[in-house]
Amino acid sequence: MSPYVRSLRERIGHDYLLLPGVTAVFRRGDEFLLARQRDTERWSLVGGGIEPGETPRAAVAREVREELGVTPAVTGIVGAYGGASLETTLPNGDRVGGVTVVFACDLPTDDFVLEAAELIETRWFTLDEIVGLDRHEWIDEVLRDAVG
Repeated sequence: MSPYVRSLRERIGHDYLLLPGVTAVFRRGDEFLLARQRDTERWSLVGGGIEPGETPRAAVAREVREELGVTPAVTGIVGAYGGASLETTLPNGDRVGGVTVVFACDLPTDDFVLEAAELIETRWFTLDEIVGLDRHEWIDEVLRDAVG
């Protein structure tokens, strides 16, 4: 949790908090890079929160560096997403919703140094393989938009 979100939580407790975020889509041919998250053990895309004063483009580059240890080339915007599919209650009782700007990105290498606190593993998957994964369902819409 960022210091900014922590300071908000000190004031509002577990009440609903809408958070701006960014997400990276990495595509290699017909495969997409997914990361399995440590907190939920579910598969998702790489991303995170936008810090105060930070642009979304800078935020996605920072999040990828923090989580994968590499600096991506940000090549465009896939779309913006939010709503019920990005709402959850965390194990500690915090209620959150997200609005995320999704960027198409390229990686300089497949040699990652995973952020052990956040990610368990990364792998490349086709869309057909992703359907069978325990994943955050909101990524399905994002990946459909990234393809077409």
